Amino acid sequence: MRSLLFKSMLSGILLISLISCAQASKSEKSTTKTNKTMDSSKITNQTVKNAIEALQENNKSLWFSYFTDDAVFTDDGRKLDFKPFFENAFAHKEKFLSIDKVENDGTAIYGSFFAGQWGTFNVFFKFSVNSEGKINRLDIGQN
Repeated sequence: MRSLLFKSMLSGILLISLISCAQASKSEKSTTKTNKTMDSSKITNQTVKNAIEALQENNKSLWFSYFTDDAVFTDDGRKLDFKPFFENAFAHKEKFLSIDKVENDGTAIYGSFFAGQWGTFNVFFKFSVNSEGKINRLDIGQN
């Protein structure tokens, strides 16, 4: 009888151990997946890199300083008012969580973006930089 009780307890402890290990492993995987760091070193266009770093730091005055006063802005193809849109974005501390791809000589950025009240999305930011080194157009949207 004691032997049977001991084997039952040992089986229970082993089962609990296996479940705990599986949960810890699952937790580590999800933590690793969500803890990607945003690496701006992939951005080769210096103006765009500086603007993205200002966005990441939630420094709106620095962000706006990289743009022309009449910068064109679109969100998913819809033309919107640039300044109010980003005033709201800065109020909600919106930023890239990761940069997954950079194209077009460092002016097209693709990655995971925390959009404040709207959640997290895979997005693109496509910048146009004029001959004076100022951004005169920004097109953003979901991938």
